[in-house]
Amino acid sequence: MMDTQRGREPIEQPVTVAARDITLEGSLTIPTKPYGIVLFAHGSGSSRHSPRNRFVARELNGAGLGTLLVDLLTPQEEAVDVVTRQHRFDINLLAKRLLGSIEWLRQRPETRELRIGLFGASTGAAAALIAAAERSDQVGAVVSRGGRPDLADEALHRVYAPALLIVGGRDRQVIELNEMALAQLKGEKRLEIVPGATHLFEEPGTLERVAQLASSWFEHYLSGAHSVLADTVRGETLSSAEGS
Repeated sequence: MMDTQRGREPIEQPVTVAARDITLEGSLTIPTKPYGIVLFAHGSGSSRHSPRNRFVARELNGAGLGTLLVDLLTPQEEAVDVVTRQHRFDINLLAKRLLGSIEWLRQRPETRELRIGLFGASTGAAAALIAAAERSDQVGAVVSRGGRPDLADEALHRVYAPALLIVGGRDRQVIELNEMALAQLKGEKRLEIVPGATHLFEEPGTLERVAQLASSWFEHYLSGAHSVLADTVRGETLSSAEGS
C-alpha cells in the first residue's frame, strides 16, 4: 500500500538479524517518520515469505508502521522441520529468537527509538506473548491472528501489553483456546471473531479485516500519549507485583 501521507512506497530491504547466538534472515521495511515497528512471528511451517503476513505488513506500512518479518528457523532447521515438525512447536525456541530480534531492533539507529509491537500467527502467537512477558518494558502491543496463545502457558499471567486475539468465526476449536488464554492475560485485551473466516483467513475480505483490526490496535497503543501512559501504568503494576 502507498504511504499517502508520506508520498512514497516504503522500501523493503533484506536484512541479516543477529539474534543472540544465531543469524536469521529477515525483511525490514521502514516508512518515512514511523511511529512504531511491528515484529512478525510466523506460525507452523511458515516463514517471512508468508503471503498472509506480508499482506498485513503492507497494510501496516501504509499506516506509518515499520515492519520486520524474520525467519525464526535457520534453513537447516526448516529442512528438518518439514520432515519431523519438531521445531514449529518448540515455543521456547521461537520466543528466544523473537527476543534476540527485539535486541537487534534496539541496536539499529533507525529502529532503536521506535515502540515495538508483535504480530503472531498460529504457534508464533504463543512465542510473541512469551516475548511480551519477558520484555514488558519494550513491547507496547501484541496481535494474534488465528493463534495458539494457550501454548504460552504460565507466561500469559505476565503479559501486560495490550493484546488483541483475532480468530476466524469458523475456527471453533481455536476460538475456545483463545477464550481460555484471554482469561489469563493481565493487561488490556480483546477477542475479535471474524465472521465466516476459517483458520487461514482465506475467505474474501477476511484477511483485509485482520489487517484493519491489527492496524487500528497498533496505532492506538503504539502512538502518542497512550504509549506513555501505558508505560507508566505497566511500570507501576510491575513495581507493585515485585513488592508484594
